[in-house]
Amino acid sequence: MFLHVEPYAGDPILSLNEAFGKDPRTNKINLSIGIYFDDAGKIPMLPSVRAAELKVVAEAGARPYLPMEGAANFRTAVQHLLFGAEHAALQAGRVVTIQTVGSSGGLKVGADFIKRYFPNTTILVSDPTWDNHRAVFEGSNLTVETYPYYDADTGGLRFDAMLAALSKAEKHSVVLLHACCHNPTGVDLNNEQWQQLLPVLQERELIPFLDLAYQGYGAGIQEDAYAVRLFADSGISFFVANSFSKSMSLYGERCGALSVVCPDAAQAVNVLGQLKANIRRNYSNPPMHGGQLVARVLTDPELRAQWEAEVSAMRLRIQAMRRQLHAVLSAKLPGRDFSYFLTQHGMFSYTGLNPAQCDRLKEEFGVYILRSGRMCVAGLNTSNVEATANAMAAVLA
Repeated sequence: MFLHVEPYAGDPILSLNEAFGKDPRTNKINLSIGIYFDDAGKIPMLPSVRAAELKVVAEAGARPYLPMEGAANFRTAVQHLLFGAEHAALQAGRVVTIQTVGSSGGLKVGADFIKRYFPNTTILVSDPTWDNHRAVFEGSNLTVETYPYYDADTGGLRFDAMLAALSKAEKHSVVLLHACCHNPTGVDLNNEQWQQLLPVLQERELIPFLDLAYQGYGAGIQEDAYAVRLFADSGISFFVANSFSKSMSLYGERCGALSVVCPDAAQAVNVLGQLKANIRRNYSNPPMHGGQLVARVLTDPELRAQWEAEVSAMRLRIQAMRRQLHAVLSAKLPGRDFSYFLTQHGMFSYTGLNPAQCDRLKEEFGVYILRSGRMCVAGLNTSNVEATANAMAAVLA
């Protein structure tokens, strides 16, 4: 019956991570998958989240199905985190938020909604973007095209080319934008560039779809929501998917959300209804436990302050690894400019290595990065950063 089903080539990130697990070398270094590891090379259990879990479990009762849109306390907490509790858009009832199965689930629910109500639109994604962005939107039978973004010569942003391309985009195209900590490059727009982008989106009547999977890993929890709040202040309609996998180290709990900012409260009611319909015919309703951990951390003042301090410490550790990597590489190869490691943000960096050099890193030195050259900086620590830099210098020499 299934002879016509072709084999799955595998996800490049997860496949490389599986190969790492099978590598018998004791000195191997995993910089492939987007997970934050502490300086001991372990996935941390954040004390704030652990304390929240103890409280949630102590108060646990029956476990009924959640509403299709998710738990009300989770959804409200997400809105306050993204927009600020007193934002005018929230007060006017223009923002609808649903609890999703990770931010990937938010992207998928949003993609299905867009396909139904904007069936002929084009999804514009950055060149490059996270591989799964294209897969999610194409999986909803949407056309995906790219706009200029990464400058391979400088390790920075092709902002002028990006603006020029979007200023010519078809009206009502959906523009996928990384709100901070761009995956895979680590190259972000600064606040002034977001301000310059906004009128282009308005003039062309484009629909932004913000992906905010790494809030707190860029400049700070509030700072990384700049684009969300700027767009909400402007009155435009847009989508934003966010995740707590990284910021609360809740990878396996799949805690995410999708928010849609609408022109008015009446349209918001209809949008929420159709998002719920999408969920019902997909996974029916979200899981309970992880979302309640998030809600407790975000709404308990003591836990919230503790969590913000923990996220700050993670961000600062990543920045320290960037500086150390830059220092060793600059000393090993003094004729080359590695400053992009210092200007890129978040968990990821484009290293500038080509596929052959990435293969050599893996085969000769046991250092695993994607063949695109993307490296997860959060996988570096004080025990492996110098070995990583030495291996990179060897393949770049």
